[in-house]
Amino acid sequence: RVVRDGRQQSLDATRLVPGDLVTVEIGGRIPADLRIVHAVDLKVDESPLTGESESVPKSAEMVEAKTPLAEQHSMAWMGTTVTNGRANGIVVGTGMVTEFGRIAELTQSVGAEATPLQKKLAVLGTWLGVIAVAISVLVALSGWLLGQDLEEMFFTGVSLAVAVVPEGLPAVVTITLALGIRRMVGRKALLRRLQAAETLGAATVICTDKTGTLTQNEMTVRRVWVPAGVVEVTGVGYAPDTGTVELDDGSLAQRELSDLLTTGLWCNHARIEQDESGWHSVGEPTEAALITAAHKAGVSADVEPSGEFSFNSRRKRMTVLERTDHTYIAHTKGAPEVLLPLCTQLGWGDGAVPLDDAVRHQITSVSETFAGEGLRTLALARRRLPLETRLDEDEVEQELALLGVVAILDPPRPEVAAAMAEARTAGIQVVMITGDAAATALAIADRVGLGAARAVSGVELTDLSDAELRAALDEGAVFARTTPEHKLRIVKLLQSDGNVVGMTGDGVNDAPALKQADIGISMGLRGTDVAKGASDMILTDDNFASIIGAVGEGRRQYDNIQKVIRYLLSSNAGEVIAVFVNILLNAPLILLPVQILWMNLVTDGLTALALGVEPAEEGIME
Repeated sequence: RVVRDGRQQSLDATRLVPGDLVTVEIGGRIPADLRIVHAVDLKVDESPLTGESESVPKSAEMVEAKTPLAEQHSMAWMGTTVTNGRANGIVVGTGMVTEFGRIAELTQSVGAEATPLQKKLAVLGTWLGVIAVAISVLVALSGWLLGQDLEEMFFTGVSLAVAVVPEGLPAVVTITLALGIRRMVGRKALLRRLQAAETLGAATVICTDKTGTLTQNEMTVRRVWVPAGVVEVTGVGYAPDTGTVELDDGSLAQRELSDLLTTGLWCNHARIEQDESGWHSVGEPTEAALITAAHKAGVSADVEPSGEFSFNSRRKRMTVLERTDHTYIAHTKGAPEVLLPLCTQLGWGDGAVPLDDAVRHQITSVSETFAGEGLRTLALARRRLPLETRLDEDEVEQELALLGVVAILDPPRPEVAAAMAEARTAGIQVVMITGDAAATALAIADRVGLGAARAVSGVELTDLSDAELRAALDEGAVFARTTPEHKLRIVKLLQSDGNVVGMTGDGVNDAPALKQADIGISMGLRGTDVAKGASDMILTDDNFASIIGAVGEGRRQYDNIQKVIRYLLSSNAGEVIAVFVNILLNAPLILLPVQILWMNLVTDGLTALALGVEPAEEGIME
């Protein structure tokens, strides 16, 4: 929706030009790079571009010139999605001049690398060629000098050359890899290149994204602190019927939790929907998590706001007014450190008590504990106001009653911890590279068993030398707030040290590193088309555990190809010896070239194919 000639009109996004004034609102996609000029409660999901799992609040306020991409709150980037609010923005970049376009150019600059199998077969082919020519020339000349017929010695030399080269090898290797593709599909891995499985089997390092790969990319309320204690919430994702709130019915905690979740429903612009792929959120993911938690607790509310003071980067809170017959009730939601100074009591109704310093310290301690576990915290509060109250934010948002603190998490996939352990057993180093915050990355790394010692931010990474970056990789650091250039640099550095690198990703920002890696692995469910196009393998279930399962299949294929090569070379060695001894005995030519070809292609080829489909050996992942 564009304002041109003083009126609003709808245009195809490809017709936008710099200088157009574009209107965006909740649920819409940003059609070009925009400089925000006016925003009302605007939040944008930038995960395809930056890897940031939480929606980013936007405003028209200026930022410093060298502000990192993920923190440029006055910009909205093409291809990202509005999760809350609305805004007007001026187009400052279209097509290849956008951030998406810059990443596309970076991706195109990366050339295709030969796989480990291709490199080794190329070396083998070179040596076999040299040996074949050397033996054939040596034998032919020796025989001719010893008085043998020149034509017969020529045919003998050709026979020896043919005997040295395993002509059936290309066919057998191709068929083995092709049959392996079908087995890979059973492991939730769809291959876009024939050699991808073997390359994955040879991987020594896997660089993995966090959001959607190690985690489920579904914000979930895990714990709720109310004055009566901590309430645990089970289940993950937005499905309201796959979890419970663990407390006793009729207890004080039940009433306090009901008050808190009711306020969560009022301070909310999101909704949850179900389609053929399951439940998903529409709008701000953290607000959708509150709706899901309310369903699990059996809490509902008919929300008809009488007014609202919207969230922005300055206020960092949101208030919605509910009008009753005699009063207003102000429902407020925000960060604990923002809301706590505005509260004067704890609890709602008859059980409310004054909020003294000891209680404030306890609430701060609870919030810090949740944050240290990688949980995002939100505080919720209320206030009752007379109908004649002047409705401005300074008047309303004071003397609030704190209801509690909600802890929200993008939960790790349950299979990932076991997959991490198997990767260690297999001798594979796992490196987390994410666009998310450092504290969140460290917390998730700890939960999945990655055991990271520290987090290196994108700003720090820019200043690190190659030697310092190697040291950080060796000590198991995770990398947070990274850009496409950072990911590409890490992959190249690992490759320069002789590693075979696998790289996972789902966003546009992952595409250059996916293409540079020896094996690029994109997500089938949440992956962008750009990421899929740059990858060699697509995970149909977006699960890191499926990668480790596919590694085992890749190793089986590599082992079997080695068996095939050993078998064919040993068979060919027998042919060479037979022909050579035949010459020493001065007997007629024992095998014609066409007969050797028949044995190599048909007789040996079919037998070798049986070796190519053998099951995996024990201990293949050790």
